[in-house]
Amino acid sequence: MPSKRIWIPKPDGRERPIGIVTLEDKVVQQTVVQVLNQIYEETFLGFSYGFRPGRHQHNALDAVWVGLMQRKVEWVLDADISGFFDAIEHGWLMKFIEHRVADPGMLNLIRKWLRAGVSEEGQWSKTEVGTPQGAVISPLLANIYLHYVLDLWVNQWRKGAHGDVIIIRYADDWITGFQYQNEAIRFRQELRERLAKFGLEMHNEKTRLLEFGRFASSNRAKRGDGKPETFDFLGFTHICARTRKKNRFTVRRKTIAKRLRAKIKEVRKEIKKRMHTPVPSQGKWLRSVIIGHLNYYAVPGNRKSVDAFRTEVIRSWFRALRRRSQKGRNLTWERIKRQVRTWFPTARIKHPYPNQRLRVT
Repeated sequence: MPSKRIWIPKPDGRERPIGIVTLEDKVVQQTVVQVLNQIYEETFLGFSYGFRPGRHQHNALDAVWVGLMQRKVEWVLDADISGFFDAIEHGWLMKFIEHRVADPGMLNLIRKWLRAGVSEEGQWSKTEVGTPQGAVISPLLANIYLHYVLDLWVNQWRKGAHGDVIIIRYADDWITGFQYQNEAIRFRQELRERLAKFGLEMHNEKTRLLEFGRFASSNRAKRGDGKPETFDFLGFTHICARTRKKNRFTVRRKTIAKRLRAKIKEVRKEIKKRMHTPVPSQGKWLRSVIIGHLNYYAVPGNRKSVDAFRTEVIRSWFRALRRRSQKGRNLTWERIKRQVRTWFPTARIKHPYPNQRLRVT
């Protein structure tokens, strides 16, 4: 059956198309994913983290941190593919799958999903390229496509490099680090040609080559270029910094400012909607919001950002409770503090240092 297309807003103001598949297709796709995972988990490379069993965003973030800290990386290519899920060519994808899967029934089933089309406002349209975001099988198909288009090629390319080269990929978002600038420039050009061969295009505005690493600050200071640039990856802004005690190089991570502001705005809207519900009900909901935020963003070095989020949520709640009625003006900050101690967890760091966790995993 065709997927139902809906549009959800993106942080940059644009809209992202999402395909909602039927319940029957969702069940069958989940079963197919379980079967194919047994095949491709033996094939996928170690630097691929997105949508794989036993791997999550923090594993990729750990790998980025350790790579920048323990390898000779001085240049970072922050690359992005324009409309990746909508640009996957069905012909190439089926060729890649046929490398490992020979069962005609399975191959035919995947072809049907790719060609099922989308339904939008009652109108059906044919899909000749792309796989719908939102379908259960789409992340696995995307990983298979990029495994052959990108991962194997990069793995072979860096064997001929003179300096260190690192890569960490999470779905269609990845970071590549280089020791030498000339190799980074050459890689960017050859990558553009490689992607074009398979119907993909690099996003010119979101793809940047920046000086980032142990000696970036001193080198840029000598040239008068100012502080090193930063890059965003999986919700965090990565910054060249120094440790307080020993003044050594470190990579500091903080919540992306735009995402932090957007999340606070979203919570404020929801607080207004729940303004007249019982206070304990609001407290339980806000507690779950704070815990969820801390579970992802409470990494070493990001204490200020998570504390700022918690503080803004408390202030928004205080203002909403005071507006509940005319008597709300009698609500003092001291009374709110008692509610905060009851419902709100403190802003503590919940994650270990990346190198510690990476050694374990």
